[in-house]
Amino acid sequence: MSESDPGITLGIEEEFFLVDPETRDLLSDPDRRIFEACARNRGPHNAVPEFLRSQIETGTKVCRTVGEAREALRETRRLVIEAAAEHGASVMAASTHPFAAWRAQMVTPKQRYERFVVTFQESLRRLVVGGMHIHAGFGDPDSRIRVMTALRRYLPLLHALSTSSPFTGGRETGFKSYRLTIMGAIPRTSLPGPLSTRADYDRLVGAYQRMRFIESASELWWDIRPSEAFPTVEMRICDTCPSIDDAVSIAALYSSLVRYLARLDREGRLPPEPPTEIIGENRWLAQRYGVLAFFGNEGSEGRVDIEEYAAVLVDQLADDARALGCEPELRRVLEIIHDGTGADRQIDHFRLRRLEGDTEEEALRSVVDLVVAETREGMAAGA
Repeated sequence: MSESDPGITLGIEEEFFLVDPETRDLLSDPDRRIFEACARNRGPHNAVPEFLRSQIETGTKVCRTVGEAREALRETRRLVIEAAAEHGASVMAASTHPFAAWRAQMVTPKQRYERFVVTFQESLRRLVVGGMHIHAGFGDPDSRIRVMTALRRYLPLLHALSTSSPFTGGRETGFKSYRLTIMGAIPRTSLPGPLSTRADYDRLVGAYQRMRFIESASELWWDIRPSEAFPTVEMRICDTCPSIDDAVSIAALYSSLVRYLARLDREGRLPPEPPTEIIGENRWLAQRYGVLAFFGNEGSEGRVDIEEYAAVLVDQLADDARALGCEPELRRVLEIIHDGTGADRQIDHFRLRRLEGDTEEEALRSVVDLVVAETREGMAAGA
């Protein structure tokens, strides 16, 4: 890498559910020794309780390559799965649980979470969801804001590739990602508007704080945002992927896009911004149809098939992926579209179990088993 192209650092956060191996339901109050073991054995990574006691969040160390990020994900998943198994729990990497009742969940005792419950009431109590957040470190504060704005148009594709939340409350929702619908009940979610400089962002945060809407910028839960804690752009739109391979492929696409757009920014060639409303329509199509979506296309009349759209983009990003050493991982995006996401596998499995005679309850428990098994796959080095 040249001095003007210092590369991109990556960090990946994943939110997991802790499941009772017998009932397959969420453990509303799991053994606290799970969290203690994760904190004790986390090494260079991070593992902390989430909003619900039935959840745990991991965060990888800062990674210099996509390959290093893959190994870090193996380590963080192994950490949680082994700690959970030792204390009577299974681990599920998906963004909703197929049948857990939100009324049965317990909030982690933390002042911040308790304040949120008082403020947001029922909309927050129904928030039995998890996600995957990918941090990309690069550039200076202003360039990060400009690239963040330019990334917005690609968020629907990145989300479609990650979808893993087709069920909630014992029902098939008709969405490949119902998580974003649930999240939409609280404010300051969804797409940020276009911003040009860090000063623009700081003024907006300041306005929120003066009006006492937020205490800190960490309460802006947008699909993509500047991280408050790190010099990164944090993509938050993605569901948690059951498959490590899917998560790594999305990280490769994201980092390749960041490199491509940062290069255009240095050259003063970032493209004009599409209307936020059009990006929002494509976002909804990604939620509803996942990798079967037809996106609205600014470059032509009408709609474009997601596979065609992704194929053009993968070719466009080939040089950047090569520079980052993640060409195979980037090209796997097309395999995800062809083979389906975690959501597609869950739906197919549920319908097959029903055809083979399972009751709805039995089929949903079997979906949990499927996701738990996928969560364990790929943990071993070289897998």
